[in-house]
Amino acid sequence: MIVVMHSGAEKNEIDEVLERLQGLGFQIHLSQGVERTIIGAIGDKTRLNETALEAMPGVEKVVPILQPYKLVSREFKDHNSVVRVGELEMGREKIHVMAGPCAVESKEQLMETAKQVARAGATVLRGGAFKPRTSPYAFQGLEEEGLKMLAEARESTGLKIITEVVDPRTVELVSRYADILQIGARNMQNFFLLKEVAQSEKPVVLKRGPSATVEEWLMAAEYLMSGGNYNVILCERGIRTFEPYLRNTLDLSAVPVAKHLSHLPVIVDPSHAIGKWRFVKPMAMAAVAAGADGLLIEVHPNPAQALCDGPQSLTPDNFMDLMSELGRVASVLGRVV
Repeated sequence: MIVVMHSGAEKNEIDEVLERLQGLGFQIHLSQGVERTIIGAIGDKTRLNETALEAMPGVEKVVPILQPYKLVSREFKDHNSVVRVGELEMGREKIHVMAGPCAVESKEQLMETAKQVARAGATVLRGGAFKPRTSPYAFQGLEEEGLKMLAEARESTGLKIITEVVDPRTVELVSRYADILQIGARNMQNFFLLKEVAQSEKPVVLKRGPSATVEEWLMAAEYLMSGGNYNVILCERGIRTFEPYLRNTLDLSAVPVAKHLSHLPVIVDPSHAIGKWRFVKPMAMAAVAAGADGLLIEVHPNPAQALCDGPQSLTPDNFMDLMSELGRVASVLGRVV
């Protein structure tokens, strides 16, 4: 529920409401604006007499949150959240592009890609060190050695680093190197992993599962926020449908829907959704037009030789062209890339 305090409510009145709610076992989230204070309370409503709460000094009204996801919902917070990654701000007018190879294969491959995407205007370098693959015989990643290479690329280019965490036991390790933790589509409902990542202070990109509804996606985000990590970025990356031509079907309607239901930033990964590089550019542009706050794009210096997801990877030249076109679309919407 949300407790809205009267404009000009005294500090002692606010403190009394907080004390009352905490005494009943509610998890409290305090938002103090210029004009009024709003108190978010998550817990068992059966333990509280809402009428009695509204009678307390300074309380204007008590508003129930009807959605099953609470902290994620627009009811809880009606203005857009901004997730900060160092000096970067996700969720404002700038559209941040996260680009790089699906997997870190070698120092030479990563450094070349990092320099190219930085030159084109990307702000975050993506690269997988731990790679959960459908086949147990496919390349599984360089693990900590790959993380060290990512950190070295950050030092060389100034790009922030996003990389996937796949196991609760490696969250602490990945957090030592990464600026942003990525939870992949396969792990969207790995609740043990979500609970562990919730203990981290690192920003998290949460990808939508291939068969997940928007509500299930937001409930997964609720796990992160209820565990204490409010730095959550949603990522649409395609869902499984009956259409076999592309890897998945990019559900761009999920962008405005998620932004309508939730206050969290939303980004789009057209590379994994499409699976074919020639369609990444138009879908990336469409994602920006749909209101995405950022993009996750796969770029490889030699896609034909890539150990992972080469067919969907852009070359550095193609990525440069994409960034130029994205700027034109963004400017129409009053945004920048």
